[in-house]
Amino acid sequence: MSEARRTPAALEVRGLDVYYGHSHALQGVDLSLDAGVFSVVGRNGMGKTTLCKAIMGLVPVSGGSIRVRGEDITRRPPANIARLGVGYVPQGRRLWRSLSVDEHLRLAGGMRSGDWTVERIYDTFPRLAERRDHGGGQLSGGEQQMLAISRALLTNPQLLIMDEPTEGLAPVIVTQVEEMLLQLGEDGDMSVLVIEQNIGVATAISRNVAIMVNGRINRIIDSARLSADRELQQRLLGVGLHAELQADIDVPATGGEAKPAPQPARTGGPIRIYVSNPTPPTRWSQPVPIGRIEAAARTLSTQVSRLDDTARRKREPVTAQSSGPPVVLVVGTLDTKATELRFIRDIVAETGLRTRLVDVSTSGKQASCDVSAQEIALNHGRGGSAVFGGDRGVAVTAMADAFANWIKRQGNVAGVISAGGSGAASLVAPGMRTLPVGVPKLIISSVASGDVGPYVGPADITMMYSVTDVQGLNSISRAVLSNGANAIAGMVKARLDQRETKDRAASVALPSVGITMFGVTTPAVQKIAADLRDDFECLVFHATGVGGRSMEKLVDSGQIAGVIDLTTTEICDLLMGGVFPATEDRFGAVIRTRSPYVGSVGALDMVNFGAPDTIPERYRGRKFHVHNPQVTLMRTTVEENERMGRWIGERLNRMDGPVRFFLPEGGVSALDARGQPFWDPDADAALFRALEHTVRASGNRQLIRVKQNINDPEFASIIASAFRTLFGRAGARRRAAR
Repeated sequence: MSEARRTPAALEVRGLDVYYGHSHALQGVDLSLDAGVFSVVGRNGMGKTTLCKAIMGLVPVSGGSIRVRGEDITRRPPANIARLGVGYVPQGRRLWRSLSVDEHLRLAGGMRSGDWTVERIYDTFPRLAERRDHGGGQLSGGEQQMLAISRALLTNPQLLIMDEPTEGLAPVIVTQVEEMLLQLGEDGDMSVLVIEQNIGVATAISRNVAIMVNGRINRIIDSARLSADRELQQRLLGVGLHAELQADIDVPATGGEAKPAPQPARTGGPIRIYVSNPTPPTRWSQPVPIGRIEAAARTLSTQVSRLDDTARRKREPVTAQSSGPPVVLVVGTLDTKATELRFIRDIVAETGLRTRLVDVSTSGKQASCDVSAQEIALNHGRGGSAVFGGDRGVAVTAMADAFANWIKRQGNVAGVISAGGSGAASLVAPGMRTLPVGVPKLIISSVASGDVGPYVGPADITMMYSVTDVQGLNSISRAVLSNGANAIAGMVKARLDQRETKDRAASVALPSVGITMFGVTTPAVQKIAADLRDDFECLVFHATGVGGRSMEKLVDSGQIAGVIDLTTTEICDLLMGGVFPATEDRFGAVIRTRSPYVGSVGALDMVNFGAPDTIPERYRGRKFHVHNPQVTLMRTTVEENERMGRWIGERLNRMDGPVRFFLPEGGVSALDARGQPFWDPDADAALFRALEHTVRASGNRQLIRVKQNINDPEFASIIASAFRTLFGRAGARRRAAR
């Protein structure tokens, strides 16, 4: 006999039926929310808002039941339901235009006692504090949504119902709402049911997502799977269908031979396309001001080199558009490089690939393009004002952040190409680095013949030297830009052609494991890789700072299923100022993804410097080993090992996935073995003690001492065996979760 649930579900809907006249709006809906945040998505007209209204008692229920914390609220009056602890943020906000922000909040406060007070609301939403004396009709859309959410929070609900909380909001406000929902879920004080059309938000805030189709819950799916499966989104939700249609595609009529109406001749200037409602209207919407319609109008490029209608239809087939085809982004500063970027765009388009011209200029000048600089700037955390300022350096940094945020939200990027100088490369490279490894990325730049490390980082960015400056078209620049355009087109086409083959092979492909290695841990890594090769694809990363970042980038993008972090030496250089440092985000990908993690302290006995004359003065008199004329190694001290142990231990404590961390008592590298120059049992013991004092051991997180040196075959076998066990358990958990 199964054990009864101790705590009633926050919300339990069983067999819910709702009719509008003869229309069966909700058809036997079953839904359960135990705790945290849960998302429901679906197309318009599927019954999502009706579900919210039925829970709140705003529409009559024909059949079924609704329980909140075990108490039946079916057919109770809305006021009664609210007093029981159910808060509601309706679609369209439903604010009073004549009441000030403060009056809205004071009116809502006091229904139920709890942690949410007017003062806490002002602390949480400083913008509302600034606007406390403004009427509801004087607020922007984002401010209105903040107020609607705050009004519901002030009732201190146990269950919060939110209907389309990000509808019609600017990207930066959407991000703020998303972060707030994540925080509410983590706090655990209330459960939240979110009705949302933004797939990115719905999958980010909720572990599982319910899909509503024709008044029923069609399925409940893992959010990571829904986020990654574009075809499933289109099939169930219609995502991307309308967004990809072009306004000026000719669609032949069916039947008859009616002649199309004559079209006015196009002028040589830009073409403006106006949409009467830039955001979807609701029953409470006000008429859209003319100025807003003007601002939202799309501008199409009409350069002399623009393709004619026949060529454009070849470039963007109607059938391809309706299925959301992949797109190549041509990105750069159109205020100075418009001619060159359009030259690249047209060559890529002639190959049959779909393109989008993206402007990342910081001058504030308007340009004919597909995505304007103003639109990109809205993705900065502080909005466009942070981007279009007087300081060029600050503006470039801010625009780079905004572009990186924007590109992470794009779901169909097949490749990215840019051209320009050091400024353009600095603008686009951070965004390129956010894309998964394998997506073609190409920068044509005058800085490409020098040190490209700051631009490429851990990503697979290709850099091509422009020979002449990217300033106008001439015989040299045409040749180089043409090669770059055709290179990105070739890479994208080859990758798209291989996708189907890769998808078929994915079901039988071996899972990938990332392994970190340094020269002084090579024997151990070779033995581990040999032991695992039949069951895993072993990807080895050289722990030179960028190697660890590259591995974690693949972990973040889901291309590595587990980590054997044998060689954590990059922490030495981070904390002591060596030449191969990690970043402060070392271990961050494992923390975020909860991937199976087996780690060790490989090469934490050494800090890497260049030639002996480059060693900082403060380290004179320390123990050194000259690896070669260009590499000098410094032995870490007892105090430095204690510091590293605490630093690593704090990161291990933040890992919620399965963790096994091994401490080799026989030495942490080939140089830290008995009789070798870096053998120092006291320093190693200080490292191990600091780890054991810092790490909160549990059944899921364990520190394990081993007698051998890190390069002994027995130690490598222990590591491989532990990873097999850990990966199997993690895989079983993931399968059970599904």
